[in-house]
Amino acid sequence: MSVEEITAENKRLVRRVPEDVATEGNVDVIDDICAEDVIDRSPLGETRGREEFKEQIEAVRTAFGDFSATVEETVAEGDTVAMRVTLRGTHAGEFMGVEPTGREFEVANSVFTRVSDGKIAERWVLPDMFGLMQQIGAVESPPG
Repeated sequence: MSVEEITAENKRLVRRVPEDVATEGNVDVIDDICAEDVIDRSPLGETRGREEFKEQIEAVRTAFGDFSATVEETVAEGDTVAMRVTLRGTHAGEFMGVEPTGREFEVANSVFTRVSDGKIAERWVLPDMFGLMQQIGAVESPPG
């Protein structure tokens, strides 16, 4: 495989998390696309291994029953793929100690993913948590 083909394959692979897993709820896809010892780092904490990663995705989908993650752009270099993603949902379940408010949110999210041997090995997820918490009514907007 050429470098261009590997880069394109890595982009296709990492898109499966926001599209197939997070949006569609197909958490079992994690077994196919992630390394057994995958590490996922986000404001929700660090998960290690496929099962912890699945549990975290399921918790987010429970908190936001209509959760979706739309990939807006991908950029890849070497074994790393960066994605700009838009997250949307309605706060329908407890999230980070906040009881459901029924409010909708839409925030930007940046995800950096390292691929090793054709599997997702590590992810760094950086959503606009302040924006999300403001939109669901968990924090006040600053005056001004």
